[in-house]
Amino acid sequence: MSILFTNGAALGSGALVGLVLGLVGGGGSILAVPLLVYAVGIASPHVAIGTSALAVSASAFGNLMAHWRAGNVRWRCALVFASAGVVGALAGAGVAKTVDGQRLLALFGLLMIVVGFMMLRRKNGAGDASVRLTRQNARTMLPALLGTGFAVGLLSGFFGIGGGFLVVPGLMLATGMTLSLAIGSSLVAVTAFGAATASSYALSGLVNWEVASLFIGGGLIGGLGGVALGKHLARRKQILGTLFAGLVITVGIYVAIRGVAALV
Repeated sequence: MSILFTNGAALGSGALVGLVLGLVGGGGSILAVPLLVYAVGIASPHVAIGTSALAVSASAFGNLMAHWRAGNVRWRCALVFASAGVVGALAGAGVAKTVDGQRLLALFGLLMIVVGFMMLRRKNGAGDASVRLTRQNARTMLPALLGTGFAVGLLSGFFGIGGGFLVVPGLMLATGMTLSLAIGSSLVAVTAFGAATASSYALSGLVNWEVASLFIGGGLIGGLGGVALGKHLARRKQILGTLFAGLVITVGIYVAIRGVAALV
């Protein structure tokens, strides 16, 4: 009975994250860790983070293909950013595994609150649609991509998140590209960060493969539903985004309080 409940909760939680991603875009995957801990019932925060990282990476890769076909990926910029970020992600994951699980949850809750408020800020899609990493601009753009990529990857690895909400503004800051290009290109980094973090945790035996597969499967189903529903609610995307930001902040407060309470 408990196994059926766990499997159902994993499938349902993945579907919920996929639905949110389909409706409001990036940032939905930050709900994965709280869902794995409090809904699926994974006792170890470290296992939840490792499992979440694997699921986020798989989801990002699936979305990357669609953006690639649409011409929204600047590969040179994305690969440089992702390469530096993978080093950061491995370093972040290594540090996180030495931190007490409940302390890590408390910090994760605080991060969710910050992310929620970031989501409330309006996004500006202005930028250079023709931006490329070339020999002519490498002297200025390359250091910006490497530095920003490493910093974002460090946070991604430490918290076991895709980090898309940080990668997108990071790419726009480092290159000046448009929002649509940054969203598409960010998926290269999110895929790489998640894979690096999941690999680090898997080597330590901190990934629940069965739950991860169910979560990914549910995410694919939920994502299709979210995209379809999003077409009908296109005019209300801003309202949905605001409501989701409020949800992230609320869940973040709950996770932070639970994490701190466990330490007292």
